[in-house]
Amino acid sequence: MADTILSAGNVESAAARRALKNLNKRIVAVRTRIEPADSALPEAAELIRSGELVAFPTETVYGLGGDAGNPVAIKRIYDVKGRPANNPLIVHVPDIAAAQECCVAFPALAMVLAKTFWPGPLTLVLQRGDHICPAVSAGKDTVAMRCPNHPVAQALLRSCGRPIAAPSANTSGHTSPTTAQHVYDELAGRIGLILNGGPCAVGLESTVVDATGMYPVILRPGAVTPAMLGQCLAGAGMAMEVGISPALAENPGSDNLKSPGLLESHYAPRTEAYRFYASDLRGFNEYLRRISNKRIGLLCFEDFAVGAPIWQNRILPSSAEACATVLYSALRELDAMQCDVLLVQFPENADGVWLAIQDRLRRATKELPP
Repeated sequence: MADTILSAGNVESAAARRALKNLNKRIVAVRTRIEPADSALPEAAELIRSGELVAFPTETVYGLGGDAGNPVAIKRIYDVKGRPANNPLIVHVPDIAAAQECCVAFPALAMVLAKTFWPGPLTLVLQRGDHICPAVSAGKDTVAMRCPNHPVAQALLRSCGRPIAAPSANTSGHTSPTTAQHVYDELAGRIGLILNGGPCAVGLESTVVDATGMYPVILRPGAVTPAMLGQCLAGAGMAMEVGISPALAENPGSDNLKSPGLLESHYAPRTEAYRFYASDLRGFNEYLRRISNKRIGLLCFEDFAVGAPIWQNRILPSSAEACATVLYSALRELDAMQCDVLLVQFPENADGVWLAIQDRLRRATKELPP
């Protein structure tokens, strides 16, 4: 049984308030289904058009989707996730033409990047058009948009004929889902339909680039790396420096977030989790000694050896791309094993996709206590 989760006080028009009232009546009790994407696609498209939410796969993570122009649907996304109102959503579109309809302008910088990396794991922040619900962007005049490279996401976008706002399909701040079962484990009873498209190929959220200025600024790292962005621009005769937002984060309490993924604590397991460094084995072993009476879960790389007893452990591949694909699944597995504490090895290589893995683990874990 799901609680009524929407408030008419936050919806502006009388028509929207009536729709909200009717929607609340329908979601008091929700039976959540995981359905094969090919057979359930028509139903999913109709649900999106009618203001409902659908979880669906992308190449990065599973998204919780709703009509980006419908304030009732957008309010429900925030409430189902328990998402802070200042944390904007990403709008998904099938192609560049659809993205242009969502923006005030689509500058040359954005066009070069989109032609190179779309469909794919790159999100562009641009000036928001009027028919995108302001709540999608937490009330700001920008909008984060991407074109996903997944056949189910593409088919859903084209079938419903609407831009779809879709954050990760999990409760706010928790580890993102990369399978349909992950979504069910978190959102059962809150949404009706999960489209099953198999495990996500990339496994980490998209790279987010602010393209509203004279040069691109990475707000959140992902599979499209700074080097890839720079090479793209240079190849187009736009030899502009690719900037990185300081510390890859803004003030966690700020109302000026341009992108999702900028909160200080994010992607986290529910079990208390700490990061450690292979270069500081003394500190790691000292902490192990202090918590020897606890059930310890260890997430480490293939070449890391530990002598102390461990309750549960999972091994991460040494390749950045392979690690990204399984990182969230490994965290979720350990999180479900009744450990008292999780210890997660932090990669000390920041090249390429490792930068994105560092970013996720920095937000998902804490430093070892002194």
